[in-house]
Amino acid sequence: MKKIVLLYWREGGNTERAARKIYELFDPECIEIYDVPSFNVDTIENYDLIIIGGSTVGADNWSDTSDDNEWTIFFRKLEQHNLTGKSMALFGLGDQILYPNHFVDDLGVLKEEVDKVGANLIGRWPVSGYSFTESEGVEEDMFYGLALDEDNQAELTDERIKQWTDFLKEALGLAL
Repeated sequence: MKKIVLLYWREGGNTERAARKIYELFDPECIEIYDVPSFNVDTIENYDLIIIGGSTVGADNWSDTSDDNEWTIFFRKLEQHNLTGKSMALFGLGDQILYPNHFVDDLGVLKEEVDKVGANLIGRWPVSGYSFTESEGVEEDMFYGLALDEDNQAELTDERIKQWTDFLKEALGLAL
């Protein structure tokens, strides 16, 4: 049986709610869910698919000088692991109305970290249906992962999550 881990940060709020919705669409026998600070990075190689999600935050929050940034701590530990051949999927939350020039930029930051550890990125998501100006999370009209906007398109979240998780299941050869 394929093993999946779903990691998210920050606790509470829209990111955790989205993570829990994703989690609920998988067989509980094959998936585990953790907030980033609770996860033991040394077990990462035990999983066939690593799903990572967060929300767009300012660049200052990603800085290595920020001792309390859980993403920074996590990714520094992750760099000690070779995840070549492992699949990773990303989801990100943002606000395309208030921040149209930075909508789900976190997907771009997360993708850079995926590239560093040699993992195979799966689960790209089309940009159609969104209204934004720029995003570091986009390449060739596809987001690097699932983009969610709980502030302006909450009514689309459940269907987007369902379609995206169905795609991930198909890519892993899991029953839909």
